[in-house]
Amino acid sequence: MQKITTFLTFTDQAEEAATLYTSIFKNSSIKHVSRYGEGAPATAGSVMMVGFQLDGQDYMALNGGPHFTFSEGISLYVDCETQEEVDTYWEKLSEGGEKGPCGWLKDKFGVSWQIVPSILTKRIQDKDPEKAKRVMQAMMKMSKIDIAAIEQAYNG
Repeated sequence: MQKITTFLTFTDQAEEAATLYTSIFKNSSIKHVSRYGEGAPATAGSVMMVGFQLDGQDYMALNGGPHFTFSEGISLYVDCETQEEVDTYWEKLSEGGEKGPCGWLKDKFGVSWQIVPSILTKRIQDKDPEKAKRVMQAMMKMSKIDIAAIEQAYNG
Protein backbone atom coordinates (compact mmCIF):
# COMPACT_ATOMS: atom_id res chain seq x y z
CA MET A 1 0.00 0.00 0.00
CA GLN A 2 1.24 3.48 -0.81
CA LYS A 3 2.14 5.76 2.10
CA ILE A 4 -0.54 8.40 1.42
CA THR A 5 -3.97 7.36 0.18
CA THR A 6 -6.86 9.61 -0.84
CA PHE A 7 -9.82 8.90 1.46
CA LEU A 8 -13.30 9.89 0.26
CA THR A 9 -16.29 9.94 2.61
CA PHE A 10 -19.72 9.47 1.06
CA THR A 11 -23.17 9.45 2.66
CA ASP A 12 -23.95 5.91 1.51
CA GLN A 13 -22.62 5.62 -2.05
CA ALA A 14 -19.02 4.43 -1.47
CA GLU A 15 -19.45 1.16 -3.34
CA GLU A 16 -21.43 2.76 -6.17
CA ALA A 17 -18.76 5.47 -6.57
CA ALA A 18 -15.87 2.98 -6.50
CA THR A 19 -17.66 0.82 -9.06
CA LEU A 20 -18.19 3.81 -11.36
CA TYR A 21 -14.63 5.11 -11.02
CA THR A 22 -13.05 1.70 -11.60
CA SER A 23 -15.19 1.25 -14.73
CA ILE A 24 -13.86 4.52 -16.19
CA PHE A 25 -10.10 4.28 -15.59
CA LYS A 26 -7.79 1.61 -17.01
CA ASN A 27 -5.82 -0.63 -14.64
CA SER A 28 -8.42 -0.12 -11.92
CA SER A 29 -10.23 -2.45 -9.56
CA ILE A 30 -12.06 -2.77 -6.27
CA LYS A 31 -9.65 -4.38 -3.80
CA HIS A 32 -11.92 -4.97 -0.81
CA VAL A 33 -15.31 -4.16 0.67
CA SER A 34 -15.86 -4.18 4.42
CA ARG A 35 -19.25 -4.04 6.10
CA TYR A 36 -20.62 -2.56 9.29
CA GLY A 37 -21.16 -5.04 12.12
CA GLU A 38 -23.72 -5.17 14.91
CA GLY A 39 -23.75 -2.07 17.11
CA ALA A 40 -22.10 0.11 14.46
CA PRO A 41 -23.43 3.56 13.54
CA ALA A 42 -25.02 2.09 10.38
CA THR A 43 -27.14 -0.93 9.49
CA ALA A 44 -25.30 -4.20 10.16
CA GLY A 45 -24.17 -5.72 6.88
CA SER A 46 -24.25 -2.46 4.95
CA VAL A 47 -21.08 -1.33 3.18
CA MET A 48 -18.71 0.55 5.47
CA MET A 49 -15.54 0.92 3.43
CA VAL A 50 -14.31 0.17 -0.08
CA GLY A 51 -10.65 -0.03 -1.03
CA PHE A 52 -10.01 0.49 -4.73
CA GLN A 53 -7.35 1.45 -7.22
CA LEU A 54 -7.57 3.89 -10.11
CA ASP A 55 -4.82 3.34 -12.64
CA GLY A 56 -2.70 1.72 -9.94
CA GLN A 57 -3.24 4.40 -7.26
CA ASP A 58 -4.96 3.41 -4.01
CA TYR A 59 -8.13 5.09 -2.73
CA MET A 60 -10.45 4.43 0.18
CA ALA A 61 -14.16 5.22 0.26
CA LEU A 62 -16.25 5.27 3.43
CA ASN A 63 -19.99 5.42 3.95
CA GLY A 64 -19.93 7.90 6.80
CA GLY A 65 -23.40 9.38 6.71
CA PRO A 66 -24.66 12.81 5.71
CA HIS A 67 -22.41 14.86 8.04
CA PHE A 68 -19.55 14.83 5.49
CA THR A 69 -19.75 16.63 2.17
CA PHE A 70 -17.39 17.36 -0.69
CA SER A 71 -16.29 20.82 -1.80
CA GLU A 72 -14.21 22.28 -4.59
CA GLY A 73 -11.43 22.89 -2.07
CA ILE A 74 -10.09 19.47 -3.03
CA SER A 75 -10.32 17.78 -6.41
CA LEU A 76 -8.98 14.81 -8.30
CA TYR A 77 -6.73 15.93 -11.18
CA VAL A 78 -6.74 13.75 -14.29
CA ASP A 79 -3.78 14.33 -16.62
CA CYS A 80 -4.80 13.60 -20.22
CA GLU A 81 -2.60 13.18 -23.30
CA THR A 82 -5.29 13.35 -26.00
CA GLN A 83 -8.60 15.04 -26.75
CA GLU A 84 -10.17 11.59 -26.79
CA GLU A 85 -9.10 11.07 -23.16
CA VAL A 86 -10.41 14.52 -22.19
CA ASP A 87 -13.73 13.82 -23.91
CA THR A 88 -14.12 10.35 -22.38
CA TYR A 89 -13.34 11.35 -18.79
CA TRP A 90 -15.34 14.57 -19.11
CA GLU A 91 -18.49 12.82 -20.30
CA LYS A 92 -18.32 9.78 -18.03
CA LEU A 93 -17.46 11.65 -14.83
CA SER A 94 -19.89 14.53 -15.36
CA GLU A 95 -22.88 12.27 -16.11
CA GLY A 96 -25.48 13.12 -13.50
CA GLY A 97 -23.20 15.81 -12.06
CA GLU A 98 -22.22 19.35 -13.06
CA LYS A 99 -19.91 20.56 -15.80
CA GLY A 100 -17.95 23.58 -14.65
CA PRO A 101 -15.45 26.04 -16.11
CA CYS A 102 -11.82 25.48 -17.09
CA GLY A 103 -11.88 21.69 -17.10
CA TRP A 104 -13.55 21.32 -13.68
CA LEU A 105 -16.60 19.17 -13.03
CA LYS A 106 -18.47 17.57 -10.17
CA ASP A 107 -19.57 13.97 -10.52
CA LYS A 108 -22.99 12.76 -9.39
CA PHE A 109 -21.60 12.18 -5.87
CA GLY A 110 -20.32 15.77 -5.53
CA VAL A 111 -16.62 14.89 -5.96
CA SER A 112 -14.72 17.58 -7.89
CA TRP A 113 -12.48 16.57 -10.78
CA GLN A 114 -10.14 18.47 -13.07
CA ILE A 115 -9.85 16.97 -16.54
CA VAL A 116 -6.73 18.59 -17.96
CA PRO A 117 -4.68 17.86 -21.06
CA SER A 118 -0.92 17.87 -20.37
CA ILE A 119 -0.37 20.34 -23.17
CA LEU A 120 -2.45 22.96 -21.34
CA THR A 121 -0.10 22.99 -18.36
CA LYS A 122 2.94 23.19 -20.66
CA ARG A 123 1.46 26.03 -22.68
CA ILE A 124 0.39 28.06 -19.65
CA GLN A 125 3.93 27.77 -18.26
CA ASP A 126 5.59 28.82 -21.52
CA LYS A 127 8.49 31.26 -21.18
CA ASP A 128 6.87 33.58 -23.72
CA PRO A 129 4.39 35.58 -21.61
CA GLU A 130 2.25 36.52 -24.60
CA LYS A 131 1.74 32.91 -25.64
CA ALA A 132 0.98 31.89 -22.06
CA LYS A 133 -1.47 34.78 -21.74
CA ARG A 134 -3.33 33.79 -24.91
CA VAL A 135 -3.62 30.21 -23.70
CA MET A 136 -4.91 31.34 -20.29
CA GLN A 137 -7.48 33.62 -21.91
CA ALA A 138 -8.66 30.81 -24.19
CA MET A 139 -8.92 28.35 -21.30
CA MET A 140 -10.94 30.80 -19.19
CA LYS A 141 -13.67 30.73 -21.87
CA MET A 142 -13.91 26.93 -21.90
CA SER A 143 -15.85 24.40 -19.92
CA LYS A 144 -14.33 21.16 -21.26
CA ILE A 145 -10.77 21.86 -22.43
CA ASP A 146 -10.33 21.81 -26.21
CA ILE A 147 -6.73 20.96 -27.15
CA ALA A 148 -7.05 22.31 -30.70
CA ALA A 149 -8.31 25.67 -29.40
CA ILE A 150 -5.47 25.77 -26.84
CA GLU A 151 -2.94 25.14 -29.63
CA GLN A 152 -4.57 27.77 -31.82
CA ALA A 153 -4.34 30.35 -29.01
CA TYR A 154 -0.75 29.36 -28.31
CA ASN A 155 0.24 29.80 -31.96
CA GLY A 156 -1.56 33.13 -32.19
